[in-house]
Amino acid sequence: MTVHALEHYDMSKERGFLCRFDASAVTLSDDFATARDIALRLPQILPTGRVRSYLAANLPEISAEAVDGLSDEQARLAMVHYSFMVQSFVWGEPVAPKVLPRCLAVPMTALADRLGQQPLLPYSGYVLDNWSKLDADGPIDLSNIYMLQNFIGGQDENWFVLVHVAIEARAGAALALMGPICEAVEAGDIDTAESRLVGMATVWHDLKAIFDRMPERCDPYVYFERVRPYIHGWKDNPALPHGIIYEGVERFGTQAQAFRGQTGSQSSIVPSMDALLGIGHAADPLREFLDQLHIYRPPSHRQFIDDVRATSQLRAFVKSSGHVGLTAAYNANVQAVADFRSRHLEYAASYINKQQKASDGNDTDVGTGGTPFMKYLKKHRDETQANLL
Repeated sequence: MTVHALEHYDMSKERGFLCRFDASAVTLSDDFATARDIALRLPQILPTGRVRSYLAANLPEISAEAVDGLSDEQARLAMVHYSFMVQSFVWGEPVAPKVLPRCLAVPMTALADRLGQQPLLPYSGYVLDNWSKLDADGPIDLSNIYMLQNFIGGQDENWFVLVHVAIEARAGAALALMGPICEAVEAGDIDTAESRLVGMATVWHDLKAIFDRMPERCDPYVYFERVRPYIHGWKDNPALPHGIIYEGVERFGTQAQAFRGQTGSQSSIVPSMDALLGIGHAADPLREFLDQLHIYRPPSHRQFIDDVRATSQLRAFVKSSGHVGLTAAYNANVQAVADFRSRHLEYAASYINKQQKASDGNDTDVGTGGTPFMKYLKKHRDETQANLL
């Protein structure tokens, strides 16, 4: 087993897991262009309280076969727009529906099948493929990026997503070191492994600094009331205990389907670090949840995590070396991941857990992925710290 160059996994050092193309330059035509234009109007449609009737009356009927004619870039952009409309249909009015209409269900499922994902809003549609740069020649940082597709728009929604975009971009430099670190370990090269781990820890310092900026322009109350409601899924959600029927999707029939909602835990950054550092999680419901989340990632990103996990002998190498500098560099990265998870836990408390319960579909104790998130995030953090050498 080996870890290939990042390009093999549709990744890059400059962008990490973010799309490598300019999503704002991707064009859609015919019925897909009509659907895109409707999706881009969601910030105007949602406040009316009539988003379901509007989408049902105005969206074209697109067959599953029509998706075959799209390029990969077009399919990914269409996935962004359709997944936002699907979420808006389900959560845009007070009572969740039991059926997703054919005009949404059929193209949404076909796009998800084409891209190897699940038929609702994924992290890749919310973050990885949903951004562009103001200055095409400028950096991918918070001073130069914007969202393409919104639910209701506004500073808080944009900032929440764009902080994630900036983190993903900066993480590329750490991801690019994973293959070389594995190579250094295989060669028994302590000095090279140490220097690369030191460089990786520096990147994680930057990631934490970006994450620390979340409260600057994303208010906890506004997030809970105006951003979070639209990104829930329909697995383990009290408002949709049995899931939702995808009308017109032959293989689903009339059986309700339950899928987990978009969550930052679908990001591939931290799982990649777990794989490199040899950080394991106990065989319990948390581990089962982490395993379930893996299928919500783009297939190429899943493959990167799997290859790093199968290849990395870093933890055993550090332990057997007894080298003080190498051990310190390894521990610096373990602690950096633990600190990042601690910040995530703090935000979960202030942005969600301490808010007032708004509805069954937007619970203060249930995460958008459908889990008791406070318990799980704390366990993530504690299990990471337990791996310090």
